[in-house]
Amino acid sequence: MSLFRQAIFFKSALEPWDLPAESRCEVAFAGRSNAGKSSALNTLVGQGRLAFVSKTPGRTQLINYYSLGDDRFLVDLPGYGYAKIAKHARKPWGRLLGDYLHTRSALAGLVLVMDIRHALTELDWGLLEWFQVTGKPMHALLSKADKLSRAEARKVLEEVRRELFSRSPLWSAQLFSSLKRTGIEEAGEVIGAWFGEIPAQSRTPDKARQQHGFRDKKAPGKRGD
Repeated sequence: MSLFRQAIFFKSALEPWDLPAESRCEVAFAGRSNAGKSSALNTLVGQGRLAFVSKTPGRTQLINYYSLGDDRFLVDLPGYGYAKIAKHARKPWGRLLGDYLHTRSALAGLVLVMDIRHALTELDWGLLEWFQVTGKPMHALLSKADKLSRAEARKVLEEVRRELFSRSPLWSAQLFSSLKRTGIEEAGEVIGAWFGEIPAQSRTPDKARQQHGFRDKKAPGKRGD
């Protein structure tokens, strides 16, 4: 998508007052350490090293901003859940992450990157429960989908979609592979809609229900059983 091709590094933030005041619209990327978050971001923007990719989990400890122009930003959040980072090092950026997700008014939506082989862990649910109170949309990228067979990946995707939709109709998921460069167009449509680049009508509630496997059923919690 041409919008993402414009991405350039803007700044890093360690404290709330470091966040750009001029921001009009942001889409943030979150995920467990080593889930493929930075690789997914690089794949979407078509640049190999825009977001730093490390073989050592937990290296991204700042909120990194990438400008798309016109006061719009992609935001790379610190990876979470890496046990070997000392508590005194985790604390400041863990607090920053929570404050950002809860209070950042410019945040239009959250992209949660999860390794398809380890999707919806306890830590992922913890972040989602934290984020749910904002009432904002979330789209999950099941990264490294090439590590599973097509049938296995589809099965995981269907399970994740049902789990997410049972919590919020604003939560969705898709398969994604940075290595095979698959899922780019679908992710671009979702994120583009959040930025106002694609008409929001393309993702109506009825269409979302069908995507999550509720074609002829009532939404979870309304079945009367």
